[in-house]
Amino acid sequence: MGSARLPLALVMVYLSSLLLLTEARMTLGCEFPERPAEEGDAHCLCLDFTIQSQSLPGQPWCAVQGSVDRKTFLQYDSDSDKARPVGVLGEEVNTTRAWTELTQMLGEIGRELRSLLSGITLEKKEHEVPPSLQAELLCRREAEQCAGASWQFNINGRTALLLDAMSMNWTILSPGARGIKEEWESDRGLAEYFRKISVGDCNHWLREFLELWETMLEPTATLQPAQMSLNEAVTKFPRQNEVQPIMPSSTEF
Repeated sequence: MGSARLPLALVMVYLSSLLLLTEARMTLGCEFPERPAEEGDAHCLCLDFTIQSQSLPGQPWCAVQGSVDRKTFLQYDSDSDKARPVGVLGEEVNTTRAWTELTQMLGEIGRELRSLLSGITLEKKEHEVPPSLQAELLCRREAEQCAGASWQFNINGRTALLLDAMSMNWTILSPGARGIKEEWESDRGLAEYFRKISVGDCNHWLREFLELWETMLEPTATLQPAQMSLNEAVTKFPRQNEVQPIMPSSTEF
């Protein structure tokens, strides 16, 4: 027997989500720069949060990996409530005030994200597996100023929402996330919190770290937007046979 084929509707939704994410991220100019940064002066700080609604003893409910220009420099977990420097980049900045501030904020952000996770309604068949939330915080500096900031949210491993924190525009990347988007977007306090962390705090940490990293980071690669989009699509999205079904309800995920 041949391999099972995906329903056409599912394939179209998948491709539509892929296109939306690609276009939105190109607009932000962090992972998809519209033009090469002159003299390699553009740099990105990324904080990847993985939040579990429930965790086994000895396993943290919150884990964070920090990277600059895709080079890991920090790892954090909620059990120790401490950030561990990774590599020479981490060792270079782990005694700074910005490192201390960042470490303290990681725990706070993790608790806020876990609170949001508790309010997400899942499809009935998914209740057997404790829900998880992945949040990717990105900020970009170029020409001595913040040039981009965003949040991407994945729920149970499925891409859901993208927030451009510069314009405060939300992009729905899965039909099942529409209700979540409407709820989060209507919460002005939450929206301002996301903006403050990404445009304010993240940008501040990156600026402070770059003073020490200036001679350690390589110039920004000059990939064309189309090339970058393809490379990112491979890593950001699952293979076709791993695509999860899209829920029919617009208020459940």
